[in-house]
Amino acid sequence: MTEAETNMEIDIDIQPTPNPNALKFILNYPVKNEGNSTYKSPSECGENKLALELFKVRGIDQLHFFENVIAVTKFSYEDWNNVEVGITKALKEFMPSHNPDYNDPNPEADRRKNLSPELQQIEAILDKTIRPGLQGDGGDIQALTYQDNILMVKYQGACGTCPSSTTGTLEAIKAILRDELNPDIEVYIAPEY
Repeated sequence: MTEAETNMEIDIDIQPTPNPNALKFILNYPVKNEGNSTYKSPSECGENKLALELFKVRGIDQLHFFENVIAVTKFSYEDWNNVEVGITKALKEFMPSHNPDYNDPNPEADRRKNLSPELQQIEAILDKTIRPGLQGDGGDIQALTYQDNILMVKYQGACGTCPSSTTGTLEAIKAILRDELNPDIEVYIAPEY
């Protein structure tokens, strides 16, 4: 660890999200310079040692890294007071050695390349309208299939367990896509297998 890393002062601003089981930990240093990463288990963390350390905090269900934000989703049975203390401690200890340019396979880029033209158009609409708000709250969305005017989507990060994702957010997505793409489109959340 360099002297600059040792003297690094970590500021953490903790903010709520629409999901009662998710909080945003906003840092004064970047956690991911390009793109975003969602981890549902320690085995998915790859080179991201900070994510691996955060999973050691009891009660963490999922992590979402984006710019200078880490959205943490906890299991509903855990108390936020205990989880927050563990996360804050881990961030202060391991953030100085964290590399925000860590190599993270980007399956999303590969996935998008193989989408139909209609799904690519839907993803582009979501990129400019819905996705920034979802990412700001520690989540994301994927368009999975589009057939017979029916779009199946999958939420990621904090959005995956958020009550408003199945109501208000889904209705907003439908309204935007009806306005910009197809007035007859229906949007549903794909079942988890």
